Amino acid sequence: MSLLDTHFADHVTTLTLNRPDSMNPLGAAGDGDAFVEACDAINADMDVRCVILTGSGRAFSAGGDIKAMKEKTGNFGGTAPEIADGYRNNIHKLLRALYSLRVPLVAAVNGPAIGLGCDLACLADMRIASDKAKFGVTFLKLGIIPGDGGTWILPRIIGEARAAELFYTGDVIDAATALDWGLVSRVVEQNALIGEAQALAAKVAAMPPHALRQAKNLMRQGRSTSYDAALEMAANAQALMHSTRDHMEGVDALLEKRAPQFTGE
Repeated sequence: MSLLDTHFADHVTTLTLNRPDSMNPLGAAGDGDAFVEACDAINADMDVRCVILTGSGRAFSAGGDIKAMKEKTGNFGGTAPEIADGYRNNIHKLLRALYSLRVPLVAAVNGPAIGLGCDLACLADMRIASDKAKFGVTFLKLGIIPGDGGTWILPRIIGEARAAELFYTGDVIDAATALDWGLVSRVVEQNALIGEAQALAAKVAAMPPHALRQAKNLMRQGRSTSYDAALEMAANAQALMHSTRDHMEGVDALLEKRAPQFTGE
């Protein structure tokens, strides 16, 4: 079954993991290519201003396919070099595509997000959880390590100590704990999740598209650059924004006490 279901409306693209019968596992052949295709199309379309990522059924994603691990098939079969290439050419391709989205990404975590599924959610800029959501990075319980960059991204979100606790114990935390730890920004009832995510995405999508993408890029670059370099990048990006029609629309709207209508010009 195809991994992704894609829907676009009102400047927002919704990507839904679509293997509900098996809790939306990741890593089947072609999964990386599916994400690359979807994310490349989003990046190339200035009409897209925000993305929602969610899961179908009762799970966000249970992570890697345990059955394939047991049977040593797909990404989990072959020699050690072949398995490493399987990660690079499929799972890592999926993650790199999502990380490379130029527009803000909202993860609407509808249920368990475990292992690779948790790390996938962590690539989002904003995370909203349903009260049924659970989070865990349970790799060590399977005798493996986080093979998807989770040790890089999770400490940046919840801090080294709490990330270490999750990685080294394999514990699974509930939505309330995830909120307390800063892993998600809000928890809502299950039946309200998509509506909340859509409302948040609509606020994001109301912003000027060029400035929105520049703001995300500056936040991303700020993770690995000096303050002086960040200021220089901001000056150059700001100069470009001052020359746009959307900037003048924002100024006029503020002075005229009305909502701005940004067009991407």
